[in-house]
Amino acid sequence: MARPIRNQVLTGLALVLVALLALSQAVDPSSGTAPTHPRTVAAEAPRPPLAPALRRPELFDGRMFVAYYGTVGTPVLGVLGESTPEQAFARVRRAAAPFRRAGLAAQPVFELIVTVADSQPGPDGDYNHDVPVAAVRRWVEAARRSGALLVLDLQPGRADFPSVAKRWEWALRDPNVGLALDPEWRMHGREVPGRVIGSVTTWEVNLTSRWLEQLVEARRLPEKLFVVHQFRRDMLRGPHRVEDRRHLAEVQHVDGFGTPREKLATYAAVARPGDFRMGFKLFYDEDRPRLSAAQVMRIRPRVDFVSFQ
Repeated sequence: MARPIRNQVLTGLALVLVALLALSQAVDPSSGTAPTHPRTVAAEAPRPPLAPALRRPELFDGRMFVAYYGTVGTPVLGVLGESTPEQAFARVRRAAAPFRRAGLAAQPVFELIVTVADSQPGPDGDYNHDVPVAAVRRWVEAARRSGALLVLDLQPGRADFPSVAKRWEWALRDPNVGLALDPEWRMHGREVPGRVIGSVTTWEVNLTSRWLEQLVEARRLPEKLFVVHQFRRDMLRGPHRVEDRRHLAEVQHVDGFGTPREKLATYAAVARPGDFRMGFKLFYDEDRPRLSAAQVMRIRPRVDFVSFQ
């Protein structure tokens, strides 16, 4: 409302008209919001619009997150390479159905390897290559349409995680897209992917998560998944020093295939539920026998994110 004008004399009809015009424009009746003054726009860059998903509750609200894992065009690295995004969504939704918990349906997730480690140095000498942007964009759009979340998985070879992550900033600006680091494929010195099991320092993990959180804040995005894969203690050096990021849902994802006894022993050896939410991987071909949804949900420390490869 306009403040009342006291002890002032309007000196002409023109002044009255100007005042009434200003009042009529103070609020846009179609939107209920004040218009932006041209000088304000010139002096201050406009903030990005709020993403529609910003009102989504915190990610870990009792649901289980169920992911299909892989990359584009080949089934060798996981089930996502066996089908189109639309077919993959139908499959992951069926796989997620038994993981209903706390009265909530499980959340479908695509975990897509977008930077793939190579056994050869390639033109850049970094022992990795990126999946074509057009192919990744198709998965981003499919996740948006279907209500799935998409996690971009990085296998950096001899490059470092922060520099590789920044190549995918365009996709990470999407509210439904998160990030996963796979230290198995982070090489050092003369190491070659596939010949050794890699590792990453907590310092590098923290650099990557800080950059991602700054992106979330700058773009006014909702909380993002931030996943770190691990199946040996020495893959993540100094896990107790991992920084807690207010805008990231941080997951330690315990990989490794084998018998249920072997998988649970690995989980018990590396799990750090005080620093992360916990993740667990199931393999369609290598696990003998594969744990059921009911068995996974009985694992302690509790699993909140499970993926199929």
